[in-house]
Amino acid sequence: MTPLRIFLLSLATAVPAIVWGGPPHHDWHPERLQADYWIARWPDADRVVLDAGAVAAGNARLMAEDTSVRDLTLGPLRLSGAVVERMVTARSKLPTGSLFIAGGREVLEADRQSWHNSLAIDTIPVEIEPRWGLVVHRAAVRRFPTATRVSTTSDDTDIDCFQESALFPGMPVAIVHTSRDGRWAYVLAANYDGWVADESIACGSREKVLDYASRPGRMITAAQARTVFTPAEPTLSQLLLDMGTLVPDEPDWPRDQGVNGQGSVAAHVLMLPVRDPSGQLSLRPALLPWAADSHTGPLPASRANLLRQVFKFVGERYGWGSDFEARDCSGLACDAYRSLGILLPRNSRDQAVSPAFERTGIGADWGRARRLAVLATTAPGDLLYVPGHVMMVVGHESGVPWIIHDTHEGRDSVADTGSRGMTNGVVVVPLIPSSRSNGPDAVEQLTAVQRVLPVPGPPAAP
Repeated sequence: MTPLRIFLLSLATAVPAIVWGGPPHHDWHPERLQADYWIARWPDADRVVLDAGAVAAGNARLMAEDTSVRDLTLGPLRLSGAVVERMVTARSKLPTGSLFIAGGREVLEADRQSWHNSLAIDTIPVEIEPRWGLVVHRAAVRRFPTATRVSTTSDDTDIDCFQESALFPGMPVAIVHTSRDGRWAYVLAANYDGWVADESIACGSREKVLDYASRPGRMITAAQARTVFTPAEPTLSQLLLDMGTLVPDEPDWPRDQGVNGQGSVAAHVLMLPVRDPSGQLSLRPALLPWAADSHTGPLPASRANLLRQVFKFVGERYGWGSDFEARDCSGLACDAYRSLGILLPRNSRDQAVSPAFERTGIGADWGRARRLAVLATTAPGDLLYVPGHVMMVVGHESGVPWIIHDTHEGRDSVADTGSRGMTNGVVVVPLIPSSRSNGPDAVEQLTAVQRVLPVPGPPAAP
């Protein structure tokens, strides 16, 4: 296994040697895959622990204190070309070692030179005035301005090491550079930067873009939802909307007035960004079926709501960098919390050290007893970190914390027989193995606990 392969897998999931908890298959209880099972076990789970003002203040604190996120509304109107060059070259590092293009062909030196040339570093001016835009459909954020899938083994179909993250419809971006062929834009979003296909962005004035992003709207609370089919507006037909996407809506739209050839009486009218043939931004209405899970604004910030949200992903296939219209371990946490209006850093390494939450750092020299004592105090929604991976606590049973996480290559469980099963998706398991194995378990690898939702004391007496 190449050093790059080990590095990529450690970022995507957990250290390969970690032993995850899990009961034997014959002792499996399906009720543990239901949010209600864990909600019932936590006292006052429906209590709202952060009101809208507290959520907004927390997001502002994250923007102010965490360098991995940015407040686009406060961004400079002009940027130094040297700053942009540093961002592009830091993101677009050419991997070393053997690499393979999808289909099994080994990457050649000519490929590497082509990717480097596509960055167009020599065209970056001394000073840049960003262009602004809104994302018009789910868009991949790439390490290089290419859709070519690149892996570290010839038969790997899951981990594309050029895939970084995803942006969702309605997200604002600042465009600071363009690839040599003009087909890719280097964008700054709130919690990531990288290359996005130019066709995924509709450009408009800074004022129009930020005004749209600041409007209240309808929060997608389904794992995924789609707008209704319409031949009248193909770009808005069956548009994919992931959990946590907040889109301005038109609650006062006249019910006798149709949208794109369909009545609106049984749907929510969303106002979505559209890219015209010249690449410019316009806003058009689209229908979201009434039956699709959504909410007027973010859901109230309670543990019960968070658990209901994250359990909607159970069984979904793992998607490195939000690939396959899915998500990875940190994306799972981001999207679930985003549906409550709460922002997190995109990557687990940044989440684990963020100063914006109630963090408990765990020293490498901590013994097992001290680690277990910390775990005993965790509450549903708390985030646990091992190198390159994040897990969410859902509750405790028989003194053992249970977690939900999105994991790749079967690092979810070890049966009593010691055999390891393939997972490659979202699972719910105990953190502590039901039997010891040769490798360290997650308890021994923990580096931090982040508490995002506070645990309040009992309500004041009347």
